[in-house]
Amino acid sequence: MKSDEYYIKEAIKQARKCSSSEDVPVGAVIVREGKIIARGYNQVEKKNNATSHAEIIAIERAIKKVGYKHLLDCDIYVTLEPCPMCSGAIVLARLRRLVFGAFDPKTGAATSLYNITSDERLNHRLEVLGGVCEKECSLMLKDFFKKLRERKNG
Repeated sequence: MKSDEYYIKEAIKQARKCSSSEDVPVGAVIVREGKIIARGYNQVEKKNNATSHAEIIAIERAIKKVGYKHLLDCDIYVTLEPCPMCSGAIVLARLRRLVFGAFDPKTGAATSLYNITSDERLNHRLEVLGGVCEKECSLMLKDFFKKLRERKNG
C-alpha cells in the first residue's frame, strides 16, 4: 500500500497544472483500494467559476467513476486544507478520510478555522490528517502569491 506522502505528491502534480492560469495551485486526488480513481486541480480563474475547486472536480469525477453519489470507501488527498464549500462537499460525498498538505488559517474548514469534516452535528464525519508534505505544499502556495503580487505591482 502506498503512503500518504505518495498520494499528496500526486496531488502536488495536479496543483502544478495551475501554472498556465492565475489559479491558486491546489490539487486533489481520490483513492479507492490503493488506486487513484479521480484527479482535479483548481480551475476557478480558467473556467470563471467559483465552484471549480480541485476537490469539487475530483469528487465529481470519482462519483462518475464509481457510479454512486457516496464515496464511502474512498480517501481524498489535497495540497491545501479544504475551504467550507469543499469540506461540505467532502462530508456530503461521505468520503472516508481526508489528508491535506498545508494548513489554511484564513479559510480552512477541516481544522484551522472551522471543523466541518468532524462536526458531530452533521450526519457524516471522517478521519482528517493535516500537514503531510506541508513544507512543499506551503512553498508552492507562497511562490504563487509572491509571483502574483510581482505581476500586479510590476
